[in-house]
Amino acid sequence: PVSHGIAQSAPFSFFAGQAGVSRGHDLFRHRAGRDPMLPMRPLDFRSDTVTKPSPEMRRAMAEAEVGDDVLEGDPTLGKLEERVADLLGMEAALWTPSGCMANLIALMLHLTRGDRFLAPEKSHVLGSELGTGAWLAGGMPEALPWDGGPGRPKPATIAAAAGRPGPYYNLRTSLLCLENTHNFAGGAVIPKAEHDALVAAAKAANLKVHLDGARIWHAAAASGVPLRDLTAGVDSVQVCLSKGLGAPMGSLICGSRPFIEEAKRARKMLGGGVRQGGVAGAAGLVALDYIPRIHEDHAKARRLAGGLRDLGIAAPEPETNILLVPVADPGPVLARMEAAGVRALPVGNAIRFISHRDLEGADIEEALRRLTPLASLLKAI
Repeated sequence: PVSHGIAQSAPFSFFAGQAGVSRGHDLFRHRAGRDPMLPMRPLDFRSDTVTKPSPEMRRAMAEAEVGDDVLEGDPTLGKLEERVADLLGMEAALWTPSGCMANLIALMLHLTRGDRFLAPEKSHVLGSELGTGAWLAGGMPEALPWDGGPGRPKPATIAAAAGRPGPYYNLRTSLLCLENTHNFAGGAVIPKAEHDALVAAAKAANLKVHLDGARIWHAAAASGVPLRDLTAGVDSVQVCLSKGLGAPMGSLICGSRPFIEEAKRARKMLGGGVRQGGVAGAAGLVALDYIPRIHEDHAKARRLAGGLRDLGIAAPEPETNILLVPVADPGPVLARMEAAGVRALPVGNAIRFISHRDLEGADIEEALRRLTPLASLLKAI
């Protein structure tokens, strides 16, 4: 099956990153008539993680109230954890340096060594976390097809994969991992009704549910529902502050209070127990204030897609801030784009563009101008 024009069986990989985009906006450099001796500012669509901390964020970091988070706790991290737990409708939250660590903690606590866990194909926990679900959490991953829509299975598929209880020597399945939005499905959203049905199917099969909600902010904005509606029924959820919100680092793992107490131990085991973490936590608190503006980044992605379609390029309509444009061979196209000052990444047989807070409306128009001479390459599917 094909979703968003991308063959599900296609492998995915990333080119090595390069320097991030400058925050300065010398708009005259955008124009065709700019001084050719001036450098062309790159327009960076590689990820929404390339953003730079805003001046407000930097001030908050410099002035943060801090403490030793391994000992008595850091007050600023505590405020951040309380605020995120409340937003998501969870009992408690724990800051971690990265989303990979937060996901790994969830798997370590939900799985008994040798258990199988289920996740939709191309989920972050399957292909983008270096196998830590198997290596460190001791789980056996199994990918589920996208037969329920982009980035998600049908409830019946979960029930069939979970199987029924058998003798002790049978492989045991104990966890379902969902991803909302699903990165490699083009930022696809799992709507509330489908989320509820998938969680219900997992619970009926006696599975725990972990939600990789790194970009759940985008799912809620696109769905028009509160964040807590998209976490209902899950046992744990990971959210990221540096994907779309602009923080320089940090994620949170959320769950019940007993779960979070155990998560603290796992975080310490993995080297994530920081001392004066409020310096980073302060940036996270400011980043949360961007949530009401998330829809602006969706509009930027839609404008980019529409402009590419005007050039005859097969760009699907993005649900959120991720646009996957299918091409025959991403490598040569990306090289030409880089030379034109437009940065993106390959995902299988597509080029991925991600809009974010450091790209303005003028940047989208300039990107389209720079890509116009490359339209024939971007049409090659």
